Amino acid sequence: MLRGRIISTGSYVPENVITNHDLEKIVDTSDEWITERAGIKERRIVNGNQAASDLACEAASAALKRAHLKSRDIDLIVVATISGDMPFPSTACILQSKLGAKNAAAFDLNAACSGFIYGLHIANSFIKSGSHSRILLVGSEVLSKFTDWQDRTTCILFGDGAGAVIIEATKEKRGILSTHIKSDGSLSELICLPGGGSRYPCSRDSIMKKLHFIKMKGNETFKVAVRTLEEIAVKTLEYNDLNPSQLSLLIPHQANLRIIQATAKRLEMPMEKVLINIDKYGNTSAASIPIALDEAVQTGKVKEGDFLLLEAFGGGLTWASSLIRW
Repeated sequence: MLRGRIISTGSYVPENVITNHDLEKIVDTSDEWITERAGIKERRIVNGNQAASDLACEAASAALKRAHLKSRDIDLIVVATISGDMPFPSTACILQSKLGAKNAAAFDLNAACSGFIYGLHIANSFIKSGSHSRILLVGSEVLSKFTDWQDRTTCILFGDGAGAVIIEATKEKRGILSTHIKSDGSLSELICLPGGGSRYPCSRDSIMKKLHFIKMKGNETFKVAVRTLEEIAVKTLEYNDLNPSQLSLLIPHQANLRIIQATAKRLEMPMEKVLINIDKYGNTSAASIPIALDEAVQTGKVKEGDFLLLEAFGGGLTWASSLIRW
């Protein structure tokens, strides 16, 4: 049976670093409070007019180079993002042009922080169907441009970055073993960006009300995230007839250290088997997991035959998980 296998990874984060101490100068907060509440020490922010496709191009180019492939070898590009270059065309089409991937179809995917795993689900399904054999999947976000830097509850959380993987068809008993995706639109107001769409198009009123910035109800979101992530992680392990002790690494979406710790505790996963880099990058939404995965691969934390559990939770609300055998 055909399935998708990740053959290469890549990532990119901007050079500009914003520390908690920098934020202390612009909002009523402190390094101690941010660290305790979210586990974040710093985040990367784009310079000038850098957009999502620029970050995506850097990450994708690294993945292509490591796979010893040319852009023309890719037959599908999927970009998971909620902060694309523009409403249309898709950031994926812009990325296709930047890379010169003339043989690839391209489209964007919006599932917020769960976007990368939703992308794995789609890519794996396309490969299983036989319609595509080599897919470039990118998570790329420039959330700093949609952050209200006067809102102390949200400006501490988000950062910019991109991560990419190349997925090939394989008949081996490894690769993407399963993906599981869920959503609950009735809770969409917990994390959202109201302005800029057909509901609240750009106007003087929408600007004055700051509708073009990310809005979040943190406490409510925390409770739902811990519960749903545990449920979907358990479901994924049961589906694959595994127990947590057989996992080599848990790679969670880097949204909040307390959420990560609570989920790991419920799964009885020791923290040394949980990849954490939220302290360096903050919440990069759809880019979070592929950045973390690339870090794990490049630092030798992932070895052939390892079982990896990926999990994410985000706006929509959406949540998702994937089990991979490397």
